[in-house]
Amino acid sequence: MGSKILLVEDNPQNRYLVTFLLEKNGYEVVIAEDGEQALSVVEEEEPDLILMDVQLPKMDGYEATRRIKADARFKDIPLVALTAHSMKGDRGKALAAGCDDYITKPVDAEGLLARLAELLTP
Repeated sequence: MGSKILLVEDNPQNRYLVTFLLEKNGYEVVIAEDGEQALSVVEEEEPDLILMDVQLPKMDGYEATRRIKADARFKDIPLVALTAHSMKGDRGKALAAGCDDYITKPVDAEGLLARLAELLTP
């Protein structure tokens, strides 16, 4: 099995599509449906990379990212914002929260896979 990716996504259709793409390409996928659940899953699963939607129930992706990156155990896990937000300033907001990269939806499959490969290569 390939690298373990935590997908934090509340939309069932987006979750299905991204999970299908990742699993088809050899990645193991674990799921969280909101920011609070993401914090628990990071503790339990210690993923190799996190794909974080920013618009989430309970706790948004920005706050979840800040908390994950503030924890010394998890600060080096690559974390990519995966968002429909593509307005001027949104990328900067995601990077300021601690995201290592920013990918907009709808997801470009080849672009996402290429970026994940880069981030997961030591």
